[in-house]
Amino acid sequence: MTDDALIIKGYYFPGTVKRVPLAAIRSVRRTDMGALRGRGRIWGTANPGYWANFDPNRPRKAVAFLVDAGKAVKPFITPDDPAAFEAALRERGVEVTDSGTAPVT
Repeated sequence: MTDDALIIKGYYFPGTVKRVPLAAIRSVRRTDMGALRGRGRIWGTANPGYWANFDPNRPRKAVAFLVDAGKAVKPFITPDDPAAFEAALRERGVEVTDSGTAPVT
């Protein structure tokens, strides 16, 4: 993350990045993942409304964030340190809400 943008590694393809300006972010929702709700998805999606960046460690993680930047497809990301990620967003004026369980991805 930079002072003005969220940088998502491995978004389109492993080794690529997606830059989301913080000013474009409408909302960020923190969600809990389950076996069919994101944890088993290493990259991509089965749900056309979300896209999971490449994260081979996602099966061992429990928390994801859904980023709404006003586009039809919302990034589904799983930072290594969810608390630090959430704190960094809040420091930059981005509100994070808790939405319970992740969507099917």
